[in-house]
Amino acid sequence: MDFLGIILWPIRWVIEMILVGWHAVLTFLGMQVDGGLTWVMSIAGVVVVVRSALIPLFVRQIKSQRKMMEVAPEMKKIQDKYRGKRDQLSREAMSRETMALYKKHGTTPVSSCLPLLVQMPVFFSLYYTLYDIKNHAAQGVGGVGLLSADLTQQFNDAKLFGVAPLSETLVDAIQTQPEGWVATTIILVIMVALMIATQFFTQLQIVSKNLSPEAKTGQAYQMQRIMIYIIPFAMIFSGVFFPLGVVSYWFFNNLWTMVQQFLVIREMPTPGSDAAKAREERLARKGKALNSQGKVVTVAEYEAEQQELLRKAEEQRAKQAKRQQPMSAKRAKKQKGPGDPAAAG
Repeated sequence: MDFLGIILWPIRWVIEMILVGWHAVLTFLGMQVDGGLTWVMSIAGVVVVVRSALIPLFVRQIKSQRKMMEVAPEMKKIQDKYRGKRDQLSREAMSRETMALYKKHGTTPVSSCLPLLVQMPVFFSLYYTLYDIKNHAAQGVGGVGLLSADLTQQFNDAKLFGVAPLSETLVDAIQTQPEGWVATTIILVIMVALMIATQFFTQLQIVSKNLSPEAKTGQAYQMQRIMIYIIPFAMIFSGVFFPLGVVSYWFFNNLWTMVQQFLVIREMPTPGSDAAKAREERLARKGKALNSQGKVVTVAEYEAEQQELLRKAEEQRAKQAKRQQPMSAKRAKKQKGPGDPAAAG
């Protein structure tokens, strides 16, 4: 076992446990033990379990992204302060101020990447689990955990819709041309296309609906729009080398992400984005609105809060005006004293 295999061994053991567990449930419900659809649904079950476990991290990611938006103006001030300064002391000072800013608001750029960072080892573990099935079946051995030799053989022999082996890749199907390879190729092409389409739509709905006007300016936004097309294009080349089982996992995973992202954009959109305006319109039609804390309240409660905020603002302006009220000439002359040249003039 190589170094990567040693690192992924615990995760692969858990993946196999979930996969075999779902297979047992589905066969108990009457599905075929060696059916391709049974194993594909078991893979979908792995996605459900893994992504459900990641929901707390996903919520944390959303909160972190919101906080990063809040600190963006202060971050820009720090960047402008040290713009053009390349000496060691300036770089260290900028780093300290940046970290202090993140600590103050309780966020870091890494927090928004946590779900992806956690999910990547899971994906690689499942990839190696499914990729090794063909070799393990030929050797008469099982996986690292509960995926026994018999189950490994069943998975290797399983065919989706009775024609497409789950351990087959698009490249192998075209090169070796086994029995039924045309149907296998068609199924694989469709699955890869669905995998790419769900990835594309997920990114598109973020860029088109969930970005504030400020985020739609500058080079970063243009790069993000370009990446919408580059990532799916790159997935074409990777998808043709993945076994059908892995492609199925990636499709179900993207489908989960797409639906989850749709719900987040609909119910927790980025402030100022088109999705936020659409949500406010939906709430207005229902006689509701968002208060200053982002909570849904009735229109009467919203108006009462606005009146209270306006009253406090007026009081604050009155206090500032009182502190800045100019002194009379007599009082100013008294404070300056008779020896002051300005007083004498």
